[in-house]
Amino acid sequence: MTDGMLSKTATMEIPINRNGDAGTLAEDDGLEQDLQQVMVSGPNLNETSIVSGGYGGTNEGIIPTSSIKGSSMQHSSSGSSMTAEEASRGVAVEKLDFVKKWSLNTYKCTKQMISERFGRGSRTVDLELEAQIDVLRDTKKKYENVLRLARALNNHFYSMVQTQHALGDTFADLSQKSPELRDEFGYNAETQKLLCKNGETLLGAVNFFVSSINTLVNKTMEDTLMTIKMYEAARLEFDAYRTDLEELSVGPRDAVTMARIDAAQEQYQIHKDKYERLRSDVTIKLKFLDENKVKVMHKQLLLFHNAISAYFAGNQQQLEQTLKQFNIKLRPTGADKPSWLEEP
Repeated sequence: MTDGMLSKTATMEIPINRNGDAGTLAEDDGLEQDLQQVMVSGPNLNETSIVSGGYGGTNEGIIPTSSIKGSSMQHSSSGSSMTAEEASRGVAVEKLDFVKKWSLNTYKCTKQMISERFGRGSRTVDLELEAQIDVLRDTKKKYENVLRLARALNNHFYSMVQTQHALGDTFADLSQKSPELRDEFGYNAETQKLLCKNGETLLGAVNFFVSSINTLVNKTMEDTLMTIKMYEAARLEFDAYRTDLEELSVGPRDAVTMARIDAAQEQYQIHKDKYERLRSDVTIKLKFLDENKVKVMHKQLLLFHNAISAYFAGNQQQLEQTLKQFNIKLRPTGADKPSWLEEP
């Protein structure tokens, strides 16, 4: 046992040089230099090898890690490229399927439209609703004409008010420069200024009338007509798929045909629900539009009548009272003109 301990102690105290041989303490300097050289020019991690076998064995068990890394990178890149390719293929399939459905739907609707145009196909008709739609389209045309004439009146009257304003300024200037006609030019200048003031008040009423009619025609009525267009398109699709189902139903009843009939029945039901929903929407919108039209036009026509009557009667107080009644606020005179600091 004592010999074993002595041999163990002797072994622990033997210094090892860079060749793995026993050496003396005097060779520590060489060992230190070798360590420094290793620290400076250490191994490249990309070229590190995994040693299989014992120390000092042959190179048969050495596997370069660069080859492992390259292999893993190739697998990763190939996997990601396959994933991207599958995703792009899925998107392409979805687009192709969408184009196919759109083309089929367009073909059926075009066929149905041509059949109706030449009197060979049948169409679903709601007589009461169609009559209301025709009335709305005719009413919109007439209201567009009212709007066009009201705008023309507003433009002409604005030009007249501007002319009266210029004429009043000219009369006032001549009143100062023509002593012999001072009174005549003076009361003509006052008359034109009064007419100009009343004209600006009437312009406020006419502008409000034009704005309200424009909202009714180009927003409220147009919104209802857009819903009607959607309803008519849904009606055409519904009739197209109804006709398709009727044609399949009179044919042979084999397995392939029955599958096509089931698919056509499903599409028919989908378009029937869409058609009925839009028909209900159109009916509701037409009802609310009619109520709104009566309410708006009752107010606007009363405003237009009272303002025009008060202006041409020369009743300035009644004209101003009309604007207050309908909560119309006028711009201050010259509010839309630049100040003298902004003039060139």
